Formats: sequence, C-alpha cells, structure tokens
Amino acid sequence: MEESTKKKLREFLVTKLNEFTDYGPLFDDESIFMSGRLDSFSMMNVVMHLEKIYGIDFSKIDFDVSLLDTVNDIEKLIDSSE
Repeated sequence: MEESTKKKLREFLVTKLNEFTDYGPLFDDESIFMSGRLDSFSMMNVVMHLEKIYGIDFSKIDFDVSLLDTVNDIEKLIDSSE
C-alpha cells in the first residue's frame, strides 16, 4: 500500500474515532474494534468505505472482525484484494 493511501485510511479511521470523542493516537498495530474504541455500527461504516474506495467485495470474504481490527490488518486486506 502506498503511504498516501495508508494516510487517507488513517484519516478516515481517526474521523470515526473522533465521532466517539476518542481523540487519542491511533497506532498501526492498535486494536480499534476488539478494544471497544469503535462499535459495530462504525465497523459497517468502515466496511462500506472499503467497498466504495478500494473495491473490496465483502460478500466473497469469510468475514471476521480481526480483518479490520488494526490499520495493519486493513492494509493487508486491501493489498490482498488488489
């Protein structure tokens, strides 16, 4: 993944965190869903964003929250779908 793409992904996730008044830092290997920083509704927003921006077809994926739990996990998912 290009650094600019990863930056845009991080910006999107930070925006979602800010909606929950979570203004803490977001590290690439830090849990965002299993830790409770974001909820399941936010997860659906992330899924829709990834479908729209990166063309990921979640109907063809054996979905598990661990696929989206960290920036690094999402990066791997994006890279594997290209």
